[in-house]
Amino acid sequence: MLSLYANNIHSEEEDCVKEKILSLFKRFNISEGRLLEINTFETNIAEYIAEEFPALHWICSSEKKNHTAIKNCLIKAKLPNIHGPETFMLGKDDFPGKRPFDYVFIEETLSYLSWKENKALFKLLGKRLRESSLVILHETVAFGEGEMSSELKKEDRLLKEKNPQFGIRHFDNIVQAMDKNGFKLLEKENVADPSGGDTTLMVFERRAFKA
Repeated sequence: MLSLYANNIHSEEEDCVKEKILSLFKRFNISEGRLLEINTFETNIAEYIAEEFPALHWICSSEKKNHTAIKNCLIKAKLPNIHGPETFMLGKDDFPGKRPFDYVFIEETLSYLSWKENKALFKLLGKRLRESSLVILHETVAFGEGEMSSELKKEDRLLKEKNPQFGIRHFDNIVQAMDKNGFKLLEKENVADPSGGDTTLMVFERRAFKA
């Protein structure tokens, strides 16, 4: 899994992403409760947000092979409201623990799953999250029906070289699949990157369950 924050290198891009995500959390009053991060790779965002909101309990989850690196980062961070990592492998594991989550955060993950796995993830979110729960996605996505930009084409090609089922996902397809599983889009926001690798923040709310 690639990461915007590989090797914890401090960058202008990282600062921009952190501030955009923090601003979004403030707008939607995501300041307390329980948040599950699916597919934690780096802990930079978790640490940044958890330090700002002490009453928000951020639970990291990942495949077992990533646990040691995540644990080492969390030990250094010394933040009591970041927990985990819990074991989560899509298609194999359910949400960790028995207590419900108020929020789910997923970053740069959808492109590294097959579309079938994406749909399985959206279905699990719809099954496990309660009414009014929020899902925050931070992903590289394509927009519209036209061709991708040259930058996205290059990234899409590199992904498919790793696995033919990987690839940049289209925004409209994500929204439609989330809608099918009981979520409505509340907001989308572009996170500009001078290098051309723009990303998008999306916030979805779990609708009321049908009687």
